[in-house]
Amino acid sequence: MWMKLAAGLTTGAILAIFFWAPTEVTMGGAQRIVYVHVPLAWLSLAGMLATAGCGIAYLTRRDLAWDHWAQAAAELGWVACGLTLVSGSLWAKAAWNTWWAWDPRLTSALILWTLYSGYLILRTSVEDPHRRARLGAVVAIVGTMDIPLVVMATRWFRGIHPMAPEMEPAMRVTLLLSVVALSALFGVLLVRRRGQLLSANRISVSRHGSAT
Repeated sequence: MWMKLAAGLTTGAILAIFFWAPTEVTMGGAQRIVYVHVPLAWLSLAGMLATAGCGIAYLTRRDLAWDHWAQAAAELGWVACGLTLVSGSLWAKAAWNTWWAWDPRLTSALILWTLYSGYLILRTSVEDPHRRARLGAVVAIVGTMDIPLVVMATRWFRGIHPMAPEMEPAMRVTLLLSVVALSALFGVLLVRRRGQLLSANRISVSRHGSAT
């Protein structure tokens, strides 16, 4: 049911982006990238917060089930952050005629992606599940320190990234629908990925007699 709901919301968002939201005067059709870029950016931040929150829950309870949630959130957050950088580059090419600029917000987003990558690489290099969960939790907690930089970069530092561009009501509704749709899809994929990790852990336990 939830997958159908997420699919329906995503379909509605796509239709709104291409057939309902008006075309922006200055950038034209390229402006529609923002309807995907902004939700992805939000999910990249939410993914790190979820990873750190689950890591803290593991440190408190020493239950590897929380580490499964943390890994699932980190994997999806890494994808969202990577797509944020890609969609941002496409938007930058259309708006600034350059694929990349070392703007404070862009740089802090790249740092977030690097932290995600470090977290996932760490997980593959540590065999003991509890040690892996502990170290991963620490990295995720440190990773949340970059979130205020991403959010406040345009206010704290000088840059070319827009703060909050003016949008017509139909544009704002379309953006909100996109945020809701991609958030719902993120949630469904998070639950499914966590289920896969839990199943893999149970199979490993049945074969080797210890959690991994």
